Amino acid sequence: MSKILYDNHGRPINYLRLAVTDRCNLRCFYCMPAEGIAYLPKQALLTYEEMERLVSLLAEMGITKVRITGGEPFVRKDLIYFLKQISQIKGIREIHITTNGVLTVPYVAQLKEIGIASVNLSLDTLDRERFTQITRRDELERVMDCFHQLLAHQIPTKINTVVMEGKNTEDLVPLTALTRQYPVSVRFIEEMPFNGEGSHYPVLVWTHKKILDTLKEHYPDLQKVADGAFSTSYNYHIPGHQGTVGIIAAFSRTFCGTCNRIRLTAQGTLKTCLYDEGVLDIKYLMRNGATDAELQQALRYAFSHRAKDGFEAEQQRKHVSAESMSTIGG
Repeated sequence: MSKILYDNHGRPINYLRLAVTDRCNLRCFYCMPAEGIAYLPKQALLTYEEMERLVSLLAEMGITKVRITGGEPFVRKDLIYFLKQISQIKGIREIHITTNGVLTVPYVAQLKEIGIASVNLSLDTLDRERFTQITRRDELERVMDCFHQLLAHQIPTKINTVVMEGKNTEDLVPLTALTRQYPVSVRFIEEMPFNGEGSHYPVLVWTHKKILDTLKEHYPDLQKVADGAFSTSYNYHIPGHQGTVGIIAAFSRTFCGTCNRIRLTAQGTLKTCLYDEGVLDIKYLMRNGATDAELQQALRYAFSHRAKDGFEAEQQRKHVSAESMSTIGG
């Protein structure tokens, strides 16, 4: 029987979001400044061996699902080798990947062979000019090639779209229209203040409620469907469409009560909430000789002192957030 890991609020923890790099080949408006961020030197990042050790220890404790994030995961050399290694860890049942798709196409067939459970593709617009403005790179063609290759290899695919006032709100309907022709989930996400500069707006206008109202104006027959256990999105279906639409209240934080996720940044910092400053320096413990038992003890302590929600985690911060999502791990 599998072990079940709980936090101090009685929520099961079975999902690790693992950032393998802080580097990214795009410069998205909502993720980092135009000039980029100061990337960490290689020795400051966890090695694949260190990450594999940690995933193994967490699997023993009850983690069953891993999502590989970044930065952009495919910027890091030998990612496929690492994916193969963790796919063989006892207890890990699902491996997912979040990618911007620019470098992913050459690896899609191997992702299928490894058994990657799904891919989340970051795509904020279908318009080339807006894509270039948002990402500060002209790479939409390669991203769309990745989209079609994922579908051709029958890898379950979700599109993640950050909704930004004055940037891409006109793309809600065209992106939603993809669900008619393709069996994909298009998820619209409230913008968060993790861009390396702080919040862009004094008040978030495009809340999950406004996004939903906008979709209903164009698709009045939009139907609510059941949300999966631990779902971060409110999910909907349009009659006659193959795919679904989701809305993620990432800034409003309405899903905290069922949060089953922890994060590990590329530099080895454990975050038990997206909005905390980091609660445990795992890299320090590993590189100073901590045994497996000592690491698991430190992890259990962190899980037993978890903030009840993103608002409490934010209140406990010592510094106002000016982090980049590339550094945090998406």
